[in-house]
Amino acid sequence: MLLCIDIGNTHIVLGVMEGERILRTSRIATDRNKTKDEYALLLKGILDLHDMDSGAFKGAIVSSVVPDITAYLAAAAETVTGKKALIVGKGVKTGVNILIDNPAEAGSDLVVAAAGALSKYEPPMILVDLGTATTIFAIDRNGSFRGGAITAGVKLGLNALSGGTSQLPFIRLDAPKKAIGTNTVDSMQSGVVLGAASMIDGMVERFEAELGDRCTIIATGGLAPVIIPNCRREMIVDDDLILRGLNRIWEKNAK
Repeated sequence: MLLCIDIGNTHIVLGVMEGERILRTSRIATDRNKTKDEYALLLKGILDLHDMDSGAFKGAIVSSVVPDITAYLAAAAETVTGKKALIVGKGVKTGVNILIDNPAEAGSDLVVAAAGALSKYEPPMILVDLGTATTIFAIDRNGSFRGGAITAGVKLGLNALSGGTSQLPFIRLDAPKKAIGTNTVDSMQSGVVLGAASMIDGMVERFEAELGDRCTIIATGGLAPVIIPNCRREMIVDDDLILRGLNRIWEKNAK
């Protein structure tokens, strides 16, 4: 088995894989105040909860966009599994050809998602990650990472809207029945949910025009099930891109 850890700004996704098969996934809150031992206790507790033998792991791999706790999670994984964790970063083979101005700037989460997508889908592709930030990036017909766009995540924007105004409430992220809202809540849901969906549709159209290809659109991230059904362009929601990407990268570096 392989222990996969994806550290995001809001949540940490834990996955247990055996070959290409995902045996178990769990999600915990990202906490910058936790120590290595506290994370080790969390990991061990989750594995025990699901009857996973911590001694049966062949390795562990970590992807992170939170540098402050990357080493803690890697050390915790080593404590629990007895295997040194591979951290996705400089010097690690990913199988993704990165064609941007400075390849070192490509976030590990984006590279891992690209690796996962390339293991399952045929390029050209546009990947949409709806997490704390919303990222949209392109993979051309040759399978090369070409760059993309980054904007504030849907919840981040909603919190700024509600927290930065005197009369707008905090609302649930539900899609309204129509775009023209007739009350405050419906109007906010239209702007936030349908606005995000329309932005994604529009960016996909612009990306395809620049690539010169019709692309497969794959969406991932915690808010994908909320936003993507409201897009007019057909898109695939795939929650497992990151785990598959981590597994693929580990296999390329296992020797």
